[in-house]
Amino acid sequence: MNKPWLIIAGIAILGIAAILMVNSKSTPTPPSPLSDHLTSHPPIQAPASTAKTLPAHFDQAPSRSSLGPTLQPEQFTGLVRDAYRAVREIPQTIAQMPCYCHCDRGMGHKSLYSCFEDDHASHCAVCVNEALLALKLEREQKLSPAQIRDRIIEQFGQ
Repeated sequence: MNKPWLIIAGIAILGIAAILMVNSKSTPTPPSPLSDHLTSHPPIQAPASTAKTLPAHFDQAPSRSSLGPTLQPEQFTGLVRDAYRAVREIPQTIAQMPCYCHCDRGMGHKSLYSCFEDDHASHCAVCVNEALLALKLEREQKLSPAQIRDRIIEQFGQ
């Protein structure tokens, strides 16, 4: 008498297992943690016809008062925090840098500085690395914003 119930239970378990297997293949994988994302996030590729187009930036330093506020660096950790601090330290220099994740196209950003006015930079290794490089070049090599921009273009614009 127990055998029919056992067979029915076995079939039900196999059916549930089959449904779970089918659904697990269609379920998107969860996003990776920020640290993995920062090291593996490639820049957005530009269409071939505009690959050499220089992203938006200021040619001359805008006044500090014309720049919007950035997010508090203390909201973040590690290199992301350091990048937000760098932008607060040299905002006019950062505003003169193009951002090679090409957020000017998709998000309307006006320069690298725009990336730090919200949390965009906290999710983008390009933004973080450009800001940290700009600060390093200004501090250690005493380069002008135009010279720093040339280095950013050389390193990130390829």
